[in-house]
Amino acid sequence: MSTRRFTDDLPDPEPPRSAPPSPRMPTARPVSPPSQAASQAESAPREPRGAARPPSGLHLPRSLSQVINEADEKVIQGDLVDFVPMPTGFDPLDGLIGGGLRKTELTLLGGAQGLGKTIATLQIARNIAMRPDQYSFFLSYEHTEAHLMHRLLCLESINPPEIDLTNGLKLRDLYQIIVAQRGKQFMGRGGGAGSLLTILREQPQTAPALSRMLRYSDRLIMLKASPATTNLRSIKEMTARLADATGGNVTVFVDYLQKIAVHPERPRDENDKVTIIVEGLKDIALSLDVPVFSIVAADREGLKSKRIHLYHLRGSSALDYESDIAIIMNNKYQILAKDHVAFNPYTAKQYRNWVVFTVEKNRAGRAMMDMEFELQAQHFAFNPRGQRVQQQLIDDKVIES
Repeated sequence: MSTRRFTDDLPDPEPPRSAPPSPRMPTARPVSPPSQAASQAESAPREPRGAARPPSGLHLPRSLSQVINEADEKVIQGDLVDFVPMPTGFDPLDGLIGGGLRKTELTLLGGAQGLGKTIATLQIARNIAMRPDQYSFFLSYEHTEAHLMHRLLCLESINPPEIDLTNGLKLRDLYQIIVAQRGKQFMGRGGGAGSLLTILREQPQTAPALSRMLRYSDRLIMLKASPATTNLRSIKEMTARLADATGGNVTVFVDYLQKIAVHPERPRDENDKVTIIVEGLKDIALSLDVPVFSIVAADREGLKSKRIHLYHLRGSSALDYESDIAIIMNNKYQILAKDHVAFNPYTAKQYRNWVVFTVEKNRAGRAMMDMEFELQAQHFAFNPRGQRVQQQLIDDKVIES
Protein backbone atom coordinates (compact mmCIF):
# COMPACT_ATOMS: atom_id res chain seq x y z
CA MET A 1 0.00 0.00 0.00
CA SER A 2 1.44 3.40 -0.97
CA THR A 3 2.05 5.96 1.74
CA ARG A 4 2.13 9.73 1.92
CA ARG A 5 3.82 11.86 4.53
CA PHE A 6 1.53 14.13 6.48
CA THR A 7 3.57 17.12 5.37
CA ASP A 8 3.07 16.35 1.69
CA ASP A 9 0.48 18.25 -0.29
CA LEU A 10 -2.78 16.37 -0.65
CA PRO A 11 -3.85 15.56 -4.22
CA ASP A 12 -6.27 17.64 -6.21
CA PRO A 13 -9.80 16.20 -6.19
CA GLU A 14 -10.21 13.52 -8.83
CA PRO A 15 -13.08 11.39 -10.08
CA PRO A 16 -13.65 8.18 -8.06
CA ARG A 17 -11.06 5.50 -8.70
CA SER A 18 -11.39 1.79 -8.23
CA ALA A 19 -8.83 1.69 -5.42
CA PRO A 20 -7.41 5.08 -4.39
CA PRO A 21 -4.26 5.00 -2.29
CA SER A 22 -4.76 5.51 1.43
CA PRO A 23 -2.80 8.45 2.84
CA ARG A 24 -0.59 7.81 5.81
CA MET A 25 -2.32 8.74 9.04
CA PRO A 26 -0.96 11.84 10.81
CA THR A 27 1.15 11.32 13.88
CA ALA A 28 0.84 13.07 17.17
CA ARG A 29 4.62 13.73 17.30
CA PRO A 30 5.20 17.48 17.88
CA VAL A 31 7.18 19.36 15.27
CA SER A 32 9.11 22.48 16.21
CA PRO A 33 7.73 25.61 14.49
CA PRO A 34 10.01 27.69 12.26
CA SER A 35 12.33 30.00 14.14
CA GLN A 36 10.87 33.09 12.48
CA ALA A 37 7.36 32.26 13.64
CA ALA A 38 8.69 31.51 17.10
CA SER A 39 10.38 34.91 17.34
CA GLN A 40 7.22 36.68 16.19
CA ALA A 41 5.18 34.75 18.73
CA GLU A 42 7.25 36.16 21.60
CA SER A 43 5.81 39.62 21.00
CA ALA A 44 2.28 38.42 20.25
CA PRO A 45 -0.57 38.57 22.80
CA ARG A 46 -0.67 35.67 25.21
CA GLU A 47 -2.79 32.75 23.97
CA PRO A 48 -5.16 30.59 26.04
CA ARG A 49 -3.52 28.02 28.28
CA GLY A 50 -2.66 24.84 26.47
CA ALA A 51 -2.79 26.45 23.01
CA ALA A 52 0.18 26.02 20.71
CA ARG A 53 1.39 28.92 18.59
CA PRO A 54 0.79 28.24 14.90
CA PRO A 55 3.92 27.57 12.85
CA SER A 56 2.63 29.88 10.14
CA GLY A 57 -0.06 32.47 9.54
CA LEU A 58 0.37 34.10 12.98
CA HIS A 59 -2.39 36.65 13.57
CA LEU A 60 -0.99 40.16 14.05
CA PRO A 61 -2.80 43.47 14.65
CA ARG A 62 -4.41 44.89 11.49
CA SER A 63 -6.43 47.97 10.77
CA LEU A 64 -10.04 47.70 9.72
CA SER A 65 -9.00 49.01 6.28
CA GLN A 66 -6.59 46.08 5.91
CA VAL A 67 -9.31 43.62 6.89
CA ILE A 68 -11.74 45.17 4.37
CA ASN A 69 -9.16 45.12 1.57
CA GLU A 70 -8.23 41.50 2.27
CA ALA A 71 -11.88 40.41 2.29
CA ASP A 72 -12.52 42.40 -0.89
CA GLU A 73 -9.60 40.73 -2.66
CA LYS A 74 -10.88 37.28 -1.71
CA VAL A 75 -14.32 38.00 -3.16
CA ILE A 76 -12.79 39.39 -6.36
CA GLN A 77 -10.80 36.16 -6.74
CA GLY A 78 -13.96 34.12 -6.19
CA ASP A 79 -12.85 32.84 -2.77
CA LEU A 80 -16.16 32.63 -0.90
CA VAL A 81 -15.30 29.94 1.64
CA ASP A 82 -15.66 32.39 4.53
CA PHE A 83 -19.30 32.96 3.52
CA VAL A 84 -20.32 29.38 2.70
CA PRO A 85 -20.92 26.94 5.61
CA MET A 86 -20.19 23.21 5.39
CA PRO A 87 -23.56 21.40 5.59
CA THR A 88 -23.65 18.55 8.09
CA GLY A 89 -26.12 16.70 5.87
CA PHE A 90 -28.64 16.54 8.73
CA ASP A 91 -31.92 18.28 7.91
CA PRO A 92 -33.45 20.34 9.57
CA LEU A 93 -30.32 20.79 11.74
CA ASP A 94 -28.46 22.66 9.00
CA GLY A 95 -31.33 25.09 8.60
CA LEU A 96 -31.38 25.91 12.31
CA ILE A 97 -27.62 26.56 12.60
CA GLY A 98 -27.31 28.80 9.56
CA GLY A 99 -26.57 26.23 6.87
CA GLY A 100 -23.92 24.12 8.56
CA LEU A 101 -20.51 24.37 10.24
CA ARG A 102 -18.54 27.57 9.73
CA LYS A 103 -14.86 28.43 9.88
CA THR A 104 -13.54 29.80 13.21
CA GLU A 105 -16.51 28.28 15.07
CA LEU A 106 -16.50 25.59 17.78
CA THR A 107 -19.47 23.21 17.83
CA LEU A 108 -20.09 20.89 20.78
CA LEU A 109 -22.22 17.73 20.77
CA GLY A 110 -23.18 16.35 24.18
CA GLY A 111 -25.31 13.60 25.65
CA ALA A 112 -25.30 10.36 27.61
CA GLN A 113 -23.58 7.14 26.54
CA GLY A 114 -25.20 4.98 23.88
CA LEU A 115 -27.17 7.73 22.13
CA GLY A 116 -25.02 7.74 19.00
CA LYS A 117 -22.72 10.74 19.51
CA THR A 118 -19.82 9.04 17.73
CA ILE A 119 -22.17 7.72 15.04
CA ALA A 120 -23.53 11.20 14.32
CA THR A 121 -20.08 12.82 14.39
CA LEU A 122 -18.47 10.27 12.06
CA GLN A 123 -21.46 10.53 9.72
CA ILE A 124 -21.12 14.33 9.59
CA ALA A 125 -17.37 13.96 8.91
CA ARG A 126 -18.22 11.53 6.10
CA ASN A 127 -20.83 13.90 4.66
CA ILE A 128 -18.31 16.76 4.52
CA ALA A 129 -15.56 14.56 3.03
CA MET A 130 -17.94 13.47 0.26
CA ARG A 131 -17.62 16.98 -1.18
CA PRO A 132 -14.69 16.93 -3.67
CA ASP A 133 -13.17 20.14 -2.27
CA GLN A 134 -13.44 19.39 1.46
CA TYR A 135 -11.48 17.28 3.94
CA SER A 136 -12.35 15.92 7.39
CA PHE A 137 -9.82 15.28 10.15
CA PHE A 138 -11.32 12.81 12.66
CA LEU A 139 -9.43 12.29 15.93
CA SER A 140 -10.76 9.42 18.03
CA TYR A 141 -9.63 8.75 21.58
CA GLU A 142 -12.06 5.81 21.74
CA HIS A 143 -11.63 3.74 18.56
CA THR A 144 -8.92 2.66 16.14
CA GLU A 145 -8.92 3.77 12.53
CA ALA A 146 -9.72 0.21 11.42
CA HIS A 147 -12.80 0.06 13.64
CA LEU A 148 -14.00 3.41 12.25
CA MET A 149 -13.52 2.01 8.73
CA HIS A 150 -15.68 -1.00 9.63
CA ARG A 151 -18.38 1.33 10.96
CA LEU A 152 -18.29 3.32 7.73
CA LEU A 153 -18.74 0.14 5.68
CA CYS A 154 -21.87 -0.67 7.70
CA LEU A 155 -23.10 2.91 7.25
CA GLU A 156 -22.49 2.84 3.50
CA SER A 157 -24.35 -0.47 3.20
CA ILE A 158 -27.64 1.40 3.81
CA ASN A 159 -26.49 4.47 1.84
CA PRO A 160 -27.74 7.49 3.85
CA PRO A 161 -29.84 9.45 3.17
CA GLU A 162 -31.54 6.73 1.09
CA ILE A 163 -31.58 4.31 4.07
CA ASP A 164 -32.03 1.13 2.04
CA LEU A 165 -31.99 -1.65 4.64
CA THR A 166 -32.20 -4.44 2.02
CA ASN A 167 -28.45 -5.13 2.02
CA GLY A 168 -27.72 -3.50 5.35
CA LEU A 169 -24.54 -4.74 7.00
CA LYS A 170 -24.13 -5.26 10.72
CA LEU A 171 -20.65 -5.39 12.20
CA ARG A 172 -21.10 -9.09 12.95
CA ASP A 173 -22.08 -9.77 9.32
CA LEU A 174 -19.02 -7.91 8.04
CA TYR A 175 -16.64 -9.87 10.26
CA GLN A 176 -18.23 -13.19 9.31
CA ILE A 177 -17.87 -12.47 5.59
CA ILE A 178 -14.19 -11.55 5.95
CA VAL A 179 -13.30 -14.52 8.16
CA ALA A 180 -15.24 -17.02 6.01
CA GLN A 181 -13.67 -15.91 2.73
CA ARG A 182 -10.18 -15.74 4.17
CA GLY A 183 -10.67 -19.18 5.69
CA LYS A 184 -11.59 -20.65 2.31
CA GLN A 185 -8.39 -19.29 0.81
CA PHE A 186 -6.32 -20.57 3.72
CA MET A 187 -7.82 -24.05 3.40
CA GLY A 188 -7.19 -24.08 -0.33
CA ARG A 189 -10.85 -24.19 -1.26
CA GLY A 190 -12.05 -22.58 -4.45
CA GLY A 191 -13.46 -19.09 -4.31
CA GLY A 192 -11.53 -17.92 -1.28
CA ALA A 193 -10.06 -14.42 -1.58
CA GLY A 194 -6.70 -13.44 -0.11
CA SER A 195 -6.97 -9.70 0.55
CA LEU A 196 -9.51 -7.55 2.33
CA LEU A 197 -10.18 -5.39 -0.72
CA THR A 198 -10.70 -8.45 -2.91
CA ILE A 199 -13.13 -9.95 -0.41
CA LEU A 200 -15.12 -6.73 -0.14
CA ARG A 201 -15.22 -6.22 -3.92
CA GLU A 202 -16.32 -9.78 -4.68
CA GLN A 203 -19.13 -10.06 -2.12
CA PRO A 204 -22.50 -8.65 -3.32
CA GLN A 205 -23.33 -7.47 0.19
CA THR A 206 -20.14 -5.45 0.64
CA ALA A 207 -19.18 -4.33 -2.89
CA PRO A 208 -21.58 -1.32 -3.09
CA ALA A 209 -20.56 -0.14 0.39
CA LEU A 210 -16.88 -0.32 -0.50
CA SER A 211 -17.44 1.54 -3.75
CA ARG A 212 -19.23 4.37 -1.95
CA MET A 213 -16.57 4.58 0.78
CA LEU A 214 -13.71 4.77 -1.72
CA ARG A 215 -15.19 7.93 -3.22
CA TYR A 216 -14.06 9.97 -0.21
CA SER A 217 -11.38 7.75 1.34
CA ASP A 218 -8.59 10.18 0.37
CA ARG A 219 -10.38 13.10 2.04
CA LEU A 220 -11.27 11.53 5.40
CA ILE A 221 -8.13 11.63 7.56
CA MET A 222 -8.32 9.58 10.76
CA LEU A 223 -6.12 9.33 13.85
CA LYS A 224 -6.27 7.02 16.87
CA ALA A 225 -5.41 9.71 19.41
CA SER A 226 -3.78 8.93 22.74
CA PRO A 227 -5.08 10.45 26.00
CA ALA A 228 -1.46 10.36 27.21
CA THR A 229 0.31 12.11 24.32
CA THR A 230 -2.15 13.70 21.85
CA ASN A 231 -2.47 17.14 23.41
CA LEU A 232 -3.67 20.50 22.15
CA ARG A 233 -0.27 21.44 20.74
CA SER A 234 -0.01 18.30 18.61
CA ILE A 235 -3.64 18.65 17.43
CA LYS A 236 -2.96 22.24 16.40
CA GLU A 237 0.26 21.37 14.58
CA MET A 238 -1.38 18.52 12.65
CA THR A 239 -4.38 20.69 11.79
CA ALA A 240 -2.08 23.49 10.60
CA ARG A 241 -0.33 21.09 8.21
CA LEU A 242 -3.64 19.83 6.88
CA ALA A 243 -4.95 23.38 6.49
CA ASP A 244 -1.84 24.33 4.50
CA ALA A 245 -2.10 21.21 2.33
CA THR A 246 -5.82 21.62 1.58
CA GLY A 247 -6.03 25.38 1.20
CA GLY A 248 -7.86 25.64 4.51
CA ASN A 249 -10.66 23.29 3.44
CA VAL A 250 -10.56 20.99 6.46
CA THR A 251 -12.97 20.41 9.35
CA VAL A 252 -11.67 19.00 12.64
CA PHE A 253 -13.65 16.41 14.63
CA VAL A 254 -12.70 15.30 18.17
CA ASP A 255 -14.13 12.25 19.97
CA TYR A 256 -14.09 13.31 22.73
CA LEU A 257 -13.12 16.59 24.43
CA GLN A 258 -12.43 15.42 27.98
CA LYS A 259 -9.88 12.84 26.78
CA ILE A 260 -7.54 15.35 25.16
CA ALA A 261 -4.16 15.22 26.89
CA VAL A 262 -3.28 18.28 28.96
CA HIS A 263 0.44 18.78 29.46
CA PRO A 264 2.73 20.42 30.42
CA GLU A 265 -0.10 22.29 32.20
CA ARG A 266 -1.15 20.95 35.58
CA PRO A 267 -4.89 21.58 35.98
CA ARG A 268 -6.18 21.87 39.52
CA ASP A 269 -9.30 19.80 38.87
CA GLU A 270 -11.65 18.56 36.15
CA ASN A 271 -13.18 22.00 35.63
CA ASP A 272 -9.77 23.58 35.14
CA LYS A 273 -8.78 20.82 32.70
CA VAL A 274 -11.91 21.30 30.61
CA THR A 275 -11.36 25.07 30.59
CA ILE A 276 -7.85 24.60 29.20
CA ILE A 277 -9.09 22.17 26.53
CA VAL A 278 -12.13 24.11 25.33
CA GLU A 279 -10.11 27.35 25.16
CA GLY A 280 -7.48 25.50 23.16
CA LEU A 281 -10.01 24.06 20.70
CA LYS A 282 -11.56 27.49 20.22
CA ASP A 283 -8.08 28.90 19.59
CA ILE A 284 -7.49 26.24 16.92
CA ALA A 285 -10.72 27.22 15.17
CA LEU A 286 -9.92 30.94 15.29
CA SER A 287 -6.20 30.97 14.55
CA LEU A 288 -6.27 28.32 11.80
CA ASP A 289 -9.61 29.47 10.33
CA VAL A 290 -11.25 26.03 10.42
CA PRO A 291 -14.47 24.60 11.90
CA VAL A 292 -13.97 22.44 15.00
CA PHE A 293 -16.60 19.90 16.09
CA SER A 294 -16.15 18.06 19.37
CA ILE A 295 -18.08 15.48 21.40
CA VAL A 296 -18.52 16.25 25.11
CA ALA A 297 -19.39 13.71 27.80
CA ALA A 298 -22.08 14.30 30.41
CA ASP A 299 -21.24 14.53 34.11
CA ARG A 300 -22.54 12.21 36.83
CA GLU A 301 -25.46 14.44 37.71
CA GLY A 302 -26.43 14.70 34.07
CA LEU A 303 -26.53 10.92 33.70
CA LYS A 304 -28.98 10.78 36.63
CA SER A 305 -31.27 13.48 35.25
CA LYS A 306 -34.36 12.76 33.18
CA ARG A 307 -33.17 15.07 30.44
CA ILE A 308 -29.58 16.19 29.78
CA HIS A 309 -28.90 19.88 29.13
CA LEU A 310 -25.80 21.92 28.33
CA TYR A 311 -25.12 22.55 32.02
CA HIS A 312 -24.98 18.77 32.58
CA LEU A 313 -21.86 18.35 30.42
CA ARG A 314 -18.76 17.29 32.29
CA GLY A 315 -16.41 20.16 33.00
CA SER A 316 -17.00 23.83 33.50
CA SER A 317 -18.97 26.86 32.38
CA ALA A 318 -16.25 27.43 29.75
CA LEU A 319 -18.13 24.93 27.55
CA ASP A 320 -20.99 27.41 27.38
CA TYR A 321 -18.84 30.52 27.02
CA GLU A 322 -16.40 29.26 24.36
CA SER A 323 -18.74 27.27 22.10
CA ASP A 324 -20.55 28.90 19.20
CA ILE A 325 -23.07 26.07 18.81
CA ALA A 326 -24.00 23.48 21.44
CA ILE A 327 -26.22 20.51 20.54
CA ILE A 328 -27.55 18.12 23.19
CA MET A 329 -28.81 14.61 22.38
CA ASN A 330 -31.53 12.80 24.35
CA ASN A 331 -33.51 9.64 23.71
CA LYS A 332 -36.99 10.71 22.64
CA TYR A 333 -38.86 8.03 24.59
CA GLN A 334 -37.07 9.00 27.80
CA ILE A 335 -37.97 12.69 27.58
CA LEU A 336 -41.57 12.48 26.38
CA ALA A 337 -43.97 14.15 28.81
CA LYS A 338 -45.70 10.95 29.90
CA ASP A 339 -48.20 12.78 32.08
CA HIS A 340 -49.46 14.70 29.07
CA VAL A 341 -53.05 13.97 28.04
CA ALA A 342 -51.94 12.93 24.55
CA PHE A 343 -49.35 10.39 25.77
CA ASN A 344 -50.04 6.83 24.63
CA PRO A 345 -47.65 4.19 26.06
CA TYR A 346 -48.31 1.81 23.18
CA THR A 347 -47.52 4.25 20.38
CA ALA A 348 -44.71 5.85 22.40
CA LYS A 349 -42.59 2.69 22.11
CA GLN A 350 -41.86 3.56 18.50
CA TYR A 351 -39.81 6.50 19.75
CA ARG A 352 -37.15 4.36 21.45
CA ASN A 353 -35.00 4.52 18.29
CA TRP A 354 -35.43 8.26 17.87
CA VAL A 355 -32.96 10.79 19.24
CA VAL A 356 -33.83 14.42 19.93
CA PHE A 357 -31.14 16.93 18.94
CA THR A 358 -31.63 20.21 20.84
CA VAL A 359 -29.71 23.31 19.76
CA GLU A 360 -29.20 24.81 23.22
CA LYS A 361 -26.72 27.48 22.14
CA ASN A 362 -26.50 29.22 18.79
CA ARG A 363 -24.58 32.48 18.46
CA ALA A 364 -25.93 33.19 14.99
CA GLY A 365 -29.55 32.07 15.30
CA ARG A 366 -32.36 30.68 17.38
CA ALA A 367 -31.63 28.37 20.29
CA MET A 368 -33.66 25.83 22.31
CA MET A 369 -34.98 24.20 19.15
CA ASP A 370 -35.77 20.45 19.12
CA MET A 371 -35.51 18.15 16.12
CA GLU A 372 -35.52 14.35 15.93
CA PHE A 373 -33.64 11.76 13.89
CA GLU A 374 -34.10 8.00 13.70
CA LEU A 375 -31.07 5.95 14.74
CA GLN A 376 -30.11 2.80 12.85
CA ALA A 377 -27.68 1.70 15.55
CA GLN A 378 -26.93 -1.73 14.05
CA HIS A 379 -25.69 0.02 10.89
CA PHE A 380 -23.94 2.90 12.72
CA ALA A 381 -26.03 5.54 10.98
CA PHE A 382 -28.76 8.10 11.50
CA ASN A 383 -31.46 8.82 8.97
CA PRO A 384 -30.35 12.40 8.26
CA ARG A 385 -33.84 13.35 7.13
CA GLY A 386 -35.28 14.41 10.44
CA GLN A 387 -38.13 16.62 11.56
CA ARG A 388 -39.12 19.09 14.22
CA VAL A 389 -40.45 17.47 17.40
CA GLN A 390 -44.23 17.76 17.59
CA GLN A 391 -44.90 16.04 20.92
CA GLN A 392 -44.57 17.62 24.32
CA LEU A 393 -41.30 16.91 26.07
CA ILE A 394 -40.45 17.13 29.74
CA ASP A 395 -39.44 20.53 31.16
CA ASP A 396 -42.85 21.79 30.01
CA LYS A 397 -41.39 22.76 26.65
CA VAL A 398 -43.58 22.34 23.55
CA ILE A 399 -42.21 22.74 20.05
CA GLU A 400 -44.71 23.61 17.37
CA SER A 401 -44.28 23.46 13.65
